[in-house]
Amino acid sequence: MAIEAFAPAKVNLSLHVTGQRADGYHLLDSLVVFADVGDRLWFDPAETLLIEVTGPFAAGVPTDRRNLVWQAAQLAGWRGRIRLEKNLPHGAGIGGGSADAAAVLRAFGAAQRAAELGADVPVCLRTGPQRMRGIGDVLAPVPDFPAFDLLLVNPRIEVPTGPVFNGLVRKDNPPMPDAIPAFSDTAALCDWLGQQRNDLEAPARALAPQIDDVLTALGDAQLARMSGSGATCFGVYADATRAEAQIRAAHPDWWVARSRCLS
Repeated sequence: MAIEAFAPAKVNLSLHVTGQRADGYHLLDSLVVFADVGDRLWFDPAETLLIEVTGPFAAGVPTDRRNLVWQAAQLAGWRGRIRLEKNLPHGAGIGGGSADAAAVLRAFGAAQRAAELGADVPVCLRTGPQRMRGIGDVLAPVPDFPAFDLLLVNPRIEVPTGPVFNGLVRKDNPPMPDAIPAFSDTAALCDWLGQQRNDLEAPARALAPQIDDVLTALGDAQLARMSGSGATCFGVYADATRAEAQIRAAHPDWWVARSRCLS
């Protein structure tokens, strides 16, 4: 029987770029949550490693060692057929390939090698809210997080991460406060997040003005912000049902996904 794994979308509720190391890695301070939408993987034993990709975003996904899923399987010492259902858009700032790789490592008990595959992979091994610092390697769970709806919206464009970081005016921005408070409800969370930032949002918007349209469409959310290096944006809602229907009707060509924040 095939082993099944889920790779949830990663959402950066805040993302402060606080420095850059001599080796080029950027230092971050980010509040990360995971949504209950994502990619799915199935693993069947076989003699050789093989990746098959299906799903709405299968086009363009490599099926060889260029894919982090392949690299993760090799690190885990597993060979066989991997069926990857690609439900998350590419180059979208919500984990994608990193989440897929983490799902492989989690399935085969090789989590300790996550950092070898990239800075986002270690946090994608978690499921609950996390504070992510350093180059993504310093993680701390954030307890007692309120439940809320996340509406994820992508205008179906890819934003290259490198040019976004290169577009930063400064790379030594202030971090988040030392302590993340306990939030009594979603309103309190959004009030606090309103004082935080995504430092990559401005350079991403300069590269992809369509992000402006997405943030405008999410204007009735309790909080609307870009995730990661873009171009996916999110809205925080008590109930996103109405907003989802309105945005789908107004922009049928966009990717829109309503989800809950995983605790």
